[in-house]
Amino acid sequence: MSKATDLPYRPCAGVMLLNSERRVFVGQRMDSSSEAWQMPQGGIDKGEDAETAAFRELEEETGIASSKASLVAKASRELVYDLPDELIGKIWKGKYRGQRQSWFLMRFEGSDDDVNIETSHQEFRAWKWTEPTTLPELIVPFKKRLYEELLVEFSGYLGR
Repeated sequence: MSKATDLPYRPCAGVMLLNSERRVFVGQRMDSSSEAWQMPQGGIDKGEDAETAAFRELEEETGIASSKASLVAKASRELVYDLPDELIGKIWKGKYRGQRQSWFLMRFEGSDDDVNIETSHQEFRAWKWTEPTTLPELIVPFKKRLYEELLVEFSGYLGR
């Protein structure tokens, strides 16, 4: 068996979606036994660019049509996280050691009625709007540093 450090990172896109009150959308994952919440994110399909993947993932995970979100900013660099040792080999068919993520800040231009997490491949069991500063406390511990980096990346857009 190869070492985790020999495995590549899975290419991924993520969305920090802000509502009109500058609160961030988070969902509670269906497959998690923890109380962890996360922002919409997922793999980039072969031949797909990161921005297209971000809008696709937003719709697939939240039911929010891409026409209800507009791009505000893109993180200046990819952000990376490593899976904890106990998860390596168990998710993503054992092909990856973690993810390298392109993050996008988007403005939500709809109403809460436009959110429908009961999608065909439902990933969230609940959702809410939260203050950006609470994000690192809500995410699984191994992604906490990445969420802290995201707050720095988008800090110019998050102030009151």
